[in-house]
Amino acid sequence: MYKNYDDLPLMLSVHDVAEVLGISKSSAYVLAKEKGFPTLKIGARVVVPRDRFIEWINKNVSK
Repeated sequence: MYKNYDDLPLMLSVHDVAEVLGISKSSAYVLAKEKGFPTLKIGARVVVPRDRFIEWINKNVSK
């Protein structure tokens, strides 16, 4: 389990995103397909750059 942003890998898998956000893997795949969510497709694999993921979280937090 990740304790802070520095523990996250440089590129997160959809499984990592699900774990960090506390959502199901299927919900993470739905999220990864949403416009504005920072994904990078490498062949058939979808990854999320750590820095862009952290930016996305900060940008989408309700104020």
